[in-house]
Amino acid sequence: MHIHILGICGTFMGGVAQLAAQAGHTVTGCDRGVYPPMSDALRAAGIELTEGYGAEQLSVEPDLWVVGNAVSRGNPLLEAILNRGLPYTSGPQWMCEHILAGRHVLAVAGTHGKTTTTSLLTWILRGAGIDAGYLIGGVPAWGEGSAFLGDPKASFVIEADEYDTCFFDKRSKFVHYRPRTAILNNLEYDHADIFENLAAIEKQFHHLVRTMPSEGTIVTHAGSEALERVLAMGVWSKVERFDSDEGWSVSDEGAVRLAGEVLGELHLPMSGRYNHLNALAAVAAARTVGVDPETSLRLLADFPGVKRRQEVRGVVRGVTVIDDFAHHPTAIEETIGAVREKAPGRILAVLEPRSNTMKLGTMKDRLAESLRDADKVFCYRGPGVSWDPAEALRPLGEKTMTTDDFEALVAAVLAEARSGDTILCMSNGAFGGIHKRLLEGLGEAS
Repeated sequence: MHIHILGICGTFMGGVAQLAAQAGHTVTGCDRGVYPPMSDALRAAGIELTEGYGAEQLSVEPDLWVVGNAVSRGNPLLEAILNRGLPYTSGPQWMCEHILAGRHVLAVAGTHGKTTTTSLLTWILRGAGIDAGYLIGGVPAWGEGSAFLGDPKASFVIEADEYDTCFFDKRSKFVHYRPRTAILNNLEYDHADIFENLAAIEKQFHHLVRTMPSEGTIVTHAGSEALERVLAMGVWSKVERFDSDEGWSVSDEGAVRLAGEVLGELHLPMSGRYNHLNALAAVAAARTVGVDPETSLRLLADFPGVKRRQEVRGVVRGVTVIDDFAHHPTAIEETIGAVREKAPGRILAVLEPRSNTMKLGTMKDRLAESLRDADKVFCYRGPGVSWDPAEALRPLGEKTMTTDDFEALVAAVLAEARSGDTILCMSNGAFGGIHKRLLEGLGEAS
């Protein structure tokens, strides 16, 4: 089959493209922004890319057009496809029919921790000798890329996000995955651009639960009231709770228990209580495909991590620069706390409110509180931010600096940094390559 993917350079659609190519399909695609690293990964997979959405791409004549959720009505290529009556589908639906069908799907859902937990679970399964496939919304540090087909008869681990599917299907992507095992990590309000309130997201999670077989297993965070409301709407599968004395638990010292029985010790290279819970959920989920907890815990001791999750980009003049994907107040607070566990000196938090939800200002009232444990706070007000971060951060007093001038931001951070400090850069985007700029600037000052 020849598929042509609209919006191919997005994280998810790029993963779909790579899986399709690995499965032997002919894959081409287009996007408005064809640039590294995704463009390099796709071209390395033999995928031909076109810049833009011109209607002349009809001449490609694929068997099927696969449309990403970033493509809206009015897009010239999409309009041409609709006017010609050509066959099209969404990325998640194509995944369901051509990659996931017949496999034991393990889906990882939640507001926070999806990428890390998906990576932890994948690491366990593959380390245990299962040739599992996976699709991760980030880049694991073990070097195989973010998408891997594996044995078509083996299990498949997929990061299951709640964003909408496509222009014609406003259900969450994860509704299409039909998992036999689902991790529900947590649930908070996010994605204000498509969800009116938390109840709307809970309904989508309920739709996911409704797709699961009675022989399937839901691994859910016992501490989430929102997830308990989801399950109260109806559940037909086995439910295992983690962060619970009656279910799966992990102590501050790392002792892992199931119903009070000690199964082993968790020694995770990543700090933070939330990462220990991510690992616990992965251990519970791995057991549903035959990996015993003792094996999982042994494998997790060597977990290499995930890029952009507490990723140390370099150390210059005693100053450590860390890159992290945190962009929601809860994730920001937890990340600062996790870095604090290891940081010997001050934490200089450098934040870019870049997600759609943050740009809208939906979470602005929680921002100051989420940053309270940082020693200094630098906030970049980039394009599209419709509110005043300086006003939102006023409760933090004189330890904050806000600017819409990127160069001024870099200069201010460099002027403040001293040996022993950790510069924690948080954004769900590239943040203008600030990590490299800071490391270069620190080197020039030596």
